[in-house]
Amino acid sequence: MTSKKCLVYRHVPFEDLGVFEPLLNAAGYDVEYFEVGSADFDIIAPVAADLLIVLGAPISANDAADYPFLDEEIRNIRGRVENGRPTVGICLGMQLIAAALGAEVKPGAEPEIGWGPIDLTRAGSESVLSPLAGMPVLHWHSDTAALPKNAALLAQTDLCANQAFSVGPNVLALQFHIEINPERIEQWLIAHAVELAKAGVKPNKIRAGNARFGLDAALTGAMIFKRWLDALPAKAPALASTSHH
Repeated sequence: MTSKKCLVYRHVPFEDLGVFEPLLNAAGYDVEYFEVGSADFDIIAPVAADLLIVLGAPISANDAADYPFLDEEIRNIRGRVENGRPTVGICLGMQLIAAALGAEVKPGAEPEIGWGPIDLTRAGSESVLSPLAGMPVLHWHSDTAALPKNAALLAQTDLCANQAFSVGPNVLALQFHIEINPERIEQWLIAHAVELAKAGVKPNKIRAGNARFGLDAALTGAMIFKRWLDALPAKAPALASTSHH
């Protein structure tokens, strides 16, 4: 059996595939982390990989003036989505997919950091996300993305109108974190110490939520991701090119 390739755009070391990685290995994928910012986009062929996963980071999709690699990253994501190539975005990754499809990314009304449930839309209830109904997940973002054209809205919260969307069967974008390994929460708390202090969020509050909800959220997140992987079409349909300004 020929192995498939999963390319992972990782922006910061502690935000990795978490509970998704063993599932990818079991499904026959060779996982390759591309360290965004320190590696050269010219050395990879993003459209060629069987799967691209774009992970989170404490920067904004609008920060290309400060982080010039974002322009190229968004171009790469756009090329994949327009070619119907399987792509998953989490947190910043979700916002980069939205930006690649011409949707606005902007600061939310306030940061959404901590454990809380999402409200599934009707489409969300009929999607792989259905097991998340009423289940607290980890939120950790300040920006929010508008819903791209031709995308299906899957989930929302009071603070964030677009918590998840899909574009056909091959593109899944999640604002929240179902990939996080609950045993790694301390690394997140340390690395985000400044952001937490600025938002007035106490680490103990996230620790307590992690102790209460983390394992269930991780098991459910793994199940959701496996269902999504299993449902990928053998041959991806190409999407019509979208216009951008």
